[in-house]
Amino acid sequence: MNDIQLIPITLPQLATLRPGSTSSAKSIPARQAEEEVLDINTSVEQSLAPVDGGLAAWRLLFAAFVFETLLWGFPLSFGVFQEYYSKTTEFAGNRYIPVVGTVASGLGYLGAPLAMAFIQRFSRYRRQMIWIGWPICILGLALGSFASSLEALILSQGIAYGTGFLIFYYPILSMVDEYWIAKRGMAYGILCAASGFSGAFMPFVLQSLLHMYGWRITLRAVAVALTVATGPLIPVLEGRLPESRATIRSKINWKFLESSTFWIYSTANLLQGFGYLFPALYLPSFASSLGLGANSGAILLAIMSISQVAGQFTFGYLSDRKVPVNILALLSTTMAAIACLAIWRNASSLPILVVFAIFYGFFGAGFTATWARMTSAITEDIVTAPMVFGLLNFGKGVGNVLAGPIGGILVSDSAGIQDGGNYRLVILFTGVCMVASACVICSRYCKIEFDRVRGGA
Repeated sequence: MNDIQLIPITLPQLATLRPGSTSSAKSIPARQAEEEVLDINTSVEQSLAPVDGGLAAWRLLFAAFVFETLLWGFPLSFGVFQEYYSKTTEFAGNRYIPVVGTVASGLGYLGAPLAMAFIQRFSRYRRQMIWIGWPICILGLALGSFASSLEALILSQGIAYGTGFLIFYYPILSMVDEYWIAKRGMAYGILCAASGFSGAFMPFVLQSLLHMYGWRITLRAVAVALTVATGPLIPVLEGRLPESRATIRSKINWKFLESSTFWIYSTANLLQGFGYLFPALYLPSFASSLGLGANSGAILLAIMSISQVAGQFTFGYLSDRKVPVNILALLSTTMAAIACLAIWRNASSLPILVVFAIFYGFFGAGFTATWARMTSAITEDIVTAPMVFGLLNFGKGVGNVLAGPIGGILVSDSAGIQDGGNYRLVILFTGVCMVASACVICSRYCKIEFDRVRGGA
């Protein structure tokens, strides 16, 4: 691969130099130059690893799966930490504990447009980004173990971890895109399953460590474990295409900002993002307030994680089968609202909460599986599409980051903690966000019908 990377021309540049792209009347030196370029092009193409299969493609996908499982699965299990922190001397009584988890997970979404734009312009720095972001992630956990205030914990376990994840994660995704083209949906399906796989065991592991050793040793142990488990895989993270300093990049067409379709989907996505994270944050604490047992929170998070994988796979499959994206988005938000307002709001036992976790996990998580179809509905420009997709990530990131402080405001200290009463406003807010998102999706239907009637007139 080293000899390929030394070629100072990219494949797109080589493709523009094929015979027939200029006049047929050429000098002998010109024809010889073209033949040399074709020889180089053929040599490069033959030297590249195959796409949609082969050892290199599967090796990279496996490494990406491990990173997704461990480093993304950790902040998604923050509900276990939140329950523990709320009972420790340093943080007890502080209603803004959820900010730690929402920032850690939200920054990965919030910075997506910037990260994707940087990678598109400077793809040759992807490996450097991995080597910078990965240590920041690990260091954030290690520093968090020395925190003595919630502000310090937000800076370390929250902001540092989330920033590090943002820096190293999107370069890995761009590498996956190079190896998986026709089977990209399958590859992303596998990566989506990683978070569900993580949710099936990580909450139990973290809960056991917290109760046996406390949060300081737990954070240090997790930092060491993540280093040992993911560090040796970093050399495997390499792109398929040559990294060239002479990359030609088309400009993003920002006309999509004038499209009402973009703003309808962005608004619906933002509203859905505002409420989506609350169940993962508050289910363990809610179950604990009902006196349902020490392991009930971890069990609920695990069940919801597995259900999320099933929901994402199902909604992704249905979108590939050309089911209208508006139908899928409306189904996701409406059923998630019903789960919150009809099931979670009236839950008083573990079996009912299990039903909620299955129901909400399946339909709530299905919304993100519609992003690809939303993107194609907004723009068909292959250069602009990644930015549109990144902005949808940004919208969800805004909701995730603000979920912490919003949740802190909504949790009422004056309500009865023994019956879960202090979480009623959180439940109501989550359901209302889903209803509002569904209403915005309905406005898309109204616009389509209005345009049809006006066109017929």
